Amino acid sequence: MAKINFTAGRVADFQCEAGKSQSFLWDSNASGLGLRATANGSKSFIFQAKLDGQAIRITIGSPKAWSIEAAQAEARRLQVMIDLGNDPRQVKADAIAEKKAEIEAKEAERIAAESQQLRESVTLRDVWDEYVKERSPLWSQHHINAHRKIIQAGGEKRARSQSLTSAGPLSVLADLRLVELTSERVEEWARVESIARPSSGRLAIRMLKACLNWCSDHKIYKTIVSTNAAKSSKVRESLGKPKVKYDLLQREQLNAWFDAVRKIKNPVISSYLQCLLITGARREEMAALKWADVDFQWHSLKLKDKIEDFRMVPLTPYVAHLLSMLPRRNEWVFSSPTAANGRIAEPRYAHNEANATAGLPHLTLHGLRRSFATLSEWTETPAGIAAQIQGHAPQGVREQNYIRRPLDLLRMWHIKIESWMLEQAGVEFAPINQHLRMVK
Repeated sequence: MAKINFTAGRVADFQCEAGKSQSFLWDSNASGLGLRATANGSKSFIFQAKLDGQAIRITIGSPKAWSIEAAQAEARRLQVMIDLGNDPRQVKADAIAEKKAEIEAKEAERIAAESQQLRESVTLRDVWDEYVKERSPLWSQHHINAHRKIIQAGGEKRARSQSLTSAGPLSVLADLRLVELTSERVEEWARVESIARPSSGRLAIRMLKACLNWCSDHKIYKTIVSTNAAKSSKVRESLGKPKVKYDLLQREQLNAWFDAVRKIKNPVISSYLQCLLITGARREEMAALKWADVDFQWHSLKLKDKIEDFRMVPLTPYVAHLLSMLPRRNEWVFSSPTAANGRIAEPRYAHNEANATAGLPHLTLHGLRRSFATLSEWTETPAGIAAQIQGHAPQGVREQNYIRRPLDLLRMWHIKIESWMLEQAGVEFAPINQHLRMVK
């Protein structure tokens, strides 16, 4: 292995020999120092020596970054390590590990100091706001609003009522320091909520449990939340289990319901309520329907879905008629010129009044979805088809992995359901020359 005195010119002129992947030039002034040139034109200073009878090679760096003198000094330093019986590679790895451990120790000290400071100051409301902000990109607007409402302080003006907003179930815990949020404190809260509003309490405890789970994975809050106070069995016992809800329309009630709902003066609300019943959709799925999601040519609706991103459902003739009669004020099908976001906000009041006028029992908007599922059985519609129209998750191996129903098949049964409902309601309806009419 011939050696030469490294000079700037020799280093600059050295190239990889033709036909080889790499070539080496060795320095005569520093033992083990070499210059490697590769076929792709790159160059680097290297150090080569033997340790315990085994050859080792270490890259020092590019001639662009290392001067000849600096590379020679580095080669001599590495040779000294070898002469002392140390592996330079291991020495470097140990130094990196030590530096990393030092940085991690300082970070741990910083987090511990911040944690101690937060223990004395951070409240549930502080954590809640951060939690909602981080999770919001993964949530629907309805879910975000629910989280804000459940902890709101109340006492603010409403947009559509003279009464002030009510305090959320978690508002009494909101200003507690996180370290004070013990199982005993949550159990005390649950006993009070179980009397005042158990349904809201159950929703609140589910949200609180999820928030505290998020805290347990947070780099700082996990040092404060050692246990999830919302997981107490006594809390579950106090709030109880939700009661099975039975509010729905019976077959014999359809006539009165349709008659009252169709007389609602606001045509947007009237159409919205009828569409909820006939499609079995969730209230927010229908409220968020845009004109771009309605295909009158191919008779389909694109609804947002809580299981998937969206689902396609048939646009049945009567629903198409209702939608075609609505004003196109903006992008929303069920628009509202007074709502902040431009779409229908609270149709419950009009629906409750219509029910009362018809002499019907109390019926929630979700009860209309329950009504669709129940009434569809009168038409002997297969349960899987009704469930798919409603956006229920497929049940069973066969539904999940093998059945892929085309929209035309759903439409055949959906039209049958719609026609049966209108017949029971005494609503005569038939499309004529592609134009739809309704006779009552």
